Amino acid sequence: SVIGEIGNAGQCNYAASKGGVIAFTKSAAKELASRGVRVNAVAPGFIQTRMTGALPEEARQKMLQMIPLARFGRPEDVANVVAFLAGDDATYVTGQVVNVCGGMVT
Repeated sequence: SVIGEIGNAGQCNYAASKGGVIAFTKSAAKELASRGVRVNAVAPGFIQTRMTGALPEEARQKMLQMIPLARFGRPEDVANVVAFLAGDDATYVTGQVVNVCGGMVT
């Protein structure tokens, strides 16, 4: 989640855990590169899910104001990045955190 990079009031524990994923990704990439293992992470922003769909409209509107593209991401947006990172087109990519967030993290 992008919260690991930008933080969010009321989510200290969540942000800290996501920050840990970021640090783990970067360290594991350096540790495992000599074995030919690539390690990357995907950090989604606000994605259309049952969870975001169940939020009150006022909360959804506040979330949308944080997104420069002014829309929620789709699960496929995240899946496409994962597929790229796992595929042959990303064989020189390691230690990266790819934000799929509509521009929330810039």
